[in-house]
Amino acid sequence: MRHKWPKDAPHQNHSRRFARIQSVVVNGILAAALLMTAGCISSRPSNIAGKPVDPTHYDRFEQVASDLPIYRTESVIKDRSPANHAGAVRLASAESDHQESSAAAASISEGIESSEPLSDEPISDTAYVTLASSEKTSVDEIPPGYDKSKLATEEQAGRFNTAPSASAYQLSLGNILYLADVQNPNIALARERINEAYARVEQADTLWLPSIRSGLNYNHHDGAIQDVAGRVFNTSRSSFYGGMGAGAVGAGSPIAPGLMAQFHLTDAIFQPRIASHQASSRQYGAAATRNDSLRDAAFAYLELVRAEQDRAIAQQALFHTEELSSVTAAYARTGQGLQSDNERVLAEVAVRRDEVVQSEEAVVTASARLAALLHADPSMTITSGEPVVIPLEILTVQGTAGEYVATGLSRRPELAEQQQLVCEAIERMKRERYAPLIPSVLLGVSYGGFGGGFGSDITNSNGRLDADAMAYWEVRNLGFGEKAAREQTSSAVRQAQWRNLALMDTVAREVVDAHTQVIKRRERIEICRLGVVAARRSFDLNLDRIRNAQGLPIEVLQSIQALRVAQRTFLNAVVDFNQSQFQLCHATGWFLAA
Repeated sequence: MRHKWPKDAPHQNHSRRFARIQSVVVNGILAAALLMTAGCISSRPSNIAGKPVDPTHYDRFEQVASDLPIYRTESVIKDRSPANHAGAVRLASAESDHQESSAAAASISEGIESSEPLSDEPISDTAYVTLASSEKTSVDEIPPGYDKSKLATEEQAGRFNTAPSASAYQLSLGNILYLADVQNPNIALARERINEAYARVEQADTLWLPSIRSGLNYNHHDGAIQDVAGRVFNTSRSSFYGGMGAGAVGAGSPIAPGLMAQFHLTDAIFQPRIASHQASSRQYGAAATRNDSLRDAAFAYLELVRAEQDRAIAQQALFHTEELSSVTAAYARTGQGLQSDNERVLAEVAVRRDEVVQSEEAVVTASARLAALLHADPSMTITSGEPVVIPLEILTVQGTAGEYVATGLSRRPELAEQQQLVCEAIERMKRERYAPLIPSVLLGVSYGGFGGGFGSDITNSNGRLDADAMAYWEVRNLGFGEKAAREQTSSAVRQAQWRNLALMDTVAREVVDAHTQVIKRRERIEICRLGVVAARRSFDLNLDRIRNAQGLPIEVLQSIQALRVAQRTFLNAVVDFNQSQFQLCHATGWFLAA
């Protein structure tokens, strides 16, 4: 039931009118703080199909990932100190200068500021309702026109709750990196290309080995034929051959020898070297693909975290704006405020609701993109389960950009891959250089039963052995073909060398960019954190002014907008900083070294 405020005593009750909005806003802040302190317990993942992953299948990369501070298999509350919470997007009430918080707020602040570890017990979904009900607000303190039941509905809805739904797959960053390593199709494809390349090495190593053939043939002739002396005469004959080889007719060797080796000695010498360099390049290429996939998976996970936190910020801004709308509407009805102010706030509410819808869309999109990198069903929802976003310390940047460039040039698998391709081109050039000087070889041995006679008679048969050996030198196209082949392979060598130099420049630029991003984005975090603190104080001070009858409720709108912008700026600074560290790891070949 609404309380009718006397219109003839506005100043007397001015501070009481805003006591409710003050408590509501504080409740929202405390709820955010409560969610920040709630740990997300992450365990070994089931795969996206719902089948548990066998722990014995974890390779050495999981051990590396488990050493990172971001790979957690127990409550994150234990590892989060007050210093870590200082960078939270949704600042805890302990960080503000507000001195009029409730007893519940004081207890939360003491829990954050104490040196004792926080409780590992997860906070229930009804904690927000309990927190709100701990404030003993009378019905008389509700501004006119404000529906108290609406507050209870908002509280029970858990608007700032970032906990995953029951149907969502909660994966940590370590889980994501592991699943990307074992399930990403690009990595699997690159590894299969290695198998193909080493099969070609084995094939090149066996060029000098003979092939085995066996078969049979039958020949019958009627009519004129010419003998070796040149005479032509008529005859009728038949012959049959069976054994190693085939195509034995008359006095000549079988057309298809039983054991046959036909190859260019140059190929037997240089093809194994060429194939070996190809296999090595494929191996380094697979490492580069793996690094790219792990970097992309980490980026996609951080984008999911960004989307989830941005949704929480949008929900908080909507909550504050809706509460302000109730107050401006009450002021407009009592004549103490302008209807235009109320309409302005209503327009802001519509904008905030649109932002919430967009943020929800961004979460689903980020989840689908991450699922694609994991070769998972995009319709399955993946959630990070992170209550807050904090700066990760993946590496400590201490050296200069030049030192990191040297590290990247010595460890990037892309450079090693390109160097192997240069070696391959050089071996091909050598092959063409020595080809006219080294002969081609043909060796053939056949043995089988051979029989024949006049007409259709093949009863006269006996064993037969044929052996042939041949070596010949070849100069293609009167030497012009040799010259063209040498020029072609020489150009291929120079092209490979230039590609290697261009790739070195690219790697150096990527390292310098990532190194600069890590340093500068770390500076952004502190700047943006101070901005959030200032925006939080501005919001609280504006509420105090309205409560003390020193302004109109519409003045709080700018503070709500500034707080939302500051929180998003800080969120982007933290996520960008975390991504820059992974980019520097990728640029210096960190994943390969691990």
